[in-house]
Amino acid sequence: MAGITAIWGCTFVVVKGALADASPWPFLAVRFALAGLLLLAILGRGRVDRETILPGCILGLLLFAGYSFQTWGLVYTTPSKSAFLTGFSVILVPLILRLSGVRMGFATLVGAALGLAGIYLLVAPSGMAAVNRGDLLTLAGALSFALHIVVVGHYIRRFSFLHLVPIQILVVGLLSCVTLFLAPHQTLHFTARLCAAILVTAVLATGVAFSVQNWAQQYTPAAHTALIFALEPVFAALSSWIVIGEHLGGKALAGAGSILLGMVVSEIWGARAPSPVEG
Repeated sequence: MAGITAIWGCTFVVVKGALADASPWPFLAVRFALAGLLLLAILGRGRVDRETILPGCILGLLLFAGYSFQTWGLVYTTPSKSAFLTGFSVILVPLILRLSGVRMGFATLVGAALGLAGIYLLVAPSGMAAVNRGDLLTLAGALSFALHIVVVGHYIRRFSFLHLVPIQILVVGLLSCVTLFLAPHQTLHFTARLCAAILVTAVLATGVAFSVQNWAQQYTPAAHTALIFALEPVFAALSSWIVIGEHLGGKALAGAGSILLGMVVSEIWGARAPSPVEG
């Protein structure tokens, strides 16, 4: 589980580099089409259960929105900021569940407060005027991922993940292809860097990671899983520092730490909910 969390964290800087050679939607179309076909062959054994098509499409739509906002956000913001802001979906999940009628504990409120304070420090270190469009797009992606997590929790009790996962991923690939006709002036240059990024994100960060994550959570306690997934932004910041030399300022580091602490408090001592898999 820690291994795939590291993969997800490192893909933020990988995707950031790939966006120099491709627009977000063409990149997502190739990544998820390839990953979806792999998952259909490996998990679904080449077939899908008809009953899972509608739930899979709903989940795929939410996942498409999350990845679209996140990937477009990476055009304008940094990999480490994107990772921490995406991780805020862990805190949004119990808040959404509370609106659905699920009781929310004190620890969840504390976690949400820490997350909100962290977001302010991270995206607006010099005041609200410093917030860029990438930060706002990434926050919209975090909300989409949070909704996806809640809906997965509803459907996974009724349908097998062996069929739900491939359908979701294929839907993301299909919707990304549709956007190519709606916005035709997008770029896709198959450089060595882009091909490497597609292989890493499609095979490792999507195909392998989704499969391993679903398998591992059968044996890993929810609190332990949440703590491991909370490390994803840390891996992202570390890889961003190593690969592109990105440095976070004092306030930004404090904000990132506050979000990470809020994630841990919310998931370990707050309301129990599935953990995110975005990267």
